Amino acid sequence: MSTENNAAKDTLVIGGHEFSSRFILGSGKYSYDLIKAAVDNAGAQIVTMSLRRANDDTQTNILDYIPEGVTLLPNTSGSRNAEEAIRIARLSREISGSNFVKIEVIPDTKYLLPDNHETVKAIKTLAAEGFICMPYMYPDLNAAREMAAAGAACIMPLAAPIGSNHGLATKDFIQILIDEIDLPIIVDAGIGKPSQACAAMEMGAAAVMANTALATAGDIPAMAGAFKKAIQAGREAYLAGMGAERVKGASASSPLTGYLR
Repeated sequence: MSTENNAAKDTLVIGGHEFSSRFILGSGKYSYDLIKAAVDNAGAQIVTMSLRRANDDTQTNILDYIPEGVTLLPNTSGSRNAEEAIRIARLSREISGSNFVKIEVIPDTKYLLPDNHETVKAIKTLAAEGFICMPYMYPDLNAAREMAAAGAACIMPLAAPIGSNHGLATKDFIQILIDEIDLPIIVDAGIGKPSQACAAMEMGAAAVMANTALATAGDIPAMAGAFKKAIQAGREAYLAGMGAERVKGASASSPLTGYLR
């Protein structure tokens, strides 16, 4: 339900905007090499931006690294409640000129788990102000329904805690969202390997966001290329229709007629 296909070219559609790539570069660990590899080798067309990154005098401004044609996705990183997220979103739009916003409301400093309730409150206000809201959330069906009703353009459930590279720890719950929510489901946080990104796409996820998996790789461009191939393979497998799994026993792939007795 949530793949947002275009039958002719299979584009990802978020808030009325079309993208041919289904890889999104997340924020957290940024460098020129990482952004260049994500765009050139992974085909990223969306790159997230934290306000503190764009405004921090101690670091090079990441806006200088974003190639023309790449969509900026400001996030509300650092917000602990809806009010702070709304304020950061408004400031980010002024700085970036982008109506896109990844809503992150994270009061928990140990596990960095998002507050779904506060996120819904932020969506209601920001969607009414014309923002294209992309909420980061703990995968919960009821919360996802509330976010969709509030005006979210997609749903971004975490696969595992931010930066953990643990993979699809919440796989079963993400699958429920894919099956039940009529919006793109973008798997965010915790994806540590191309194989995990492929598995998410095979499930029917619309896209995958990653950062740490690329940033901590020994060869960043090569890893970015591997993610691109894995996401494409998973998407193609999903569209082809996955073969059913057998609970018990085996099934011959060739007829047994003429089998030696």
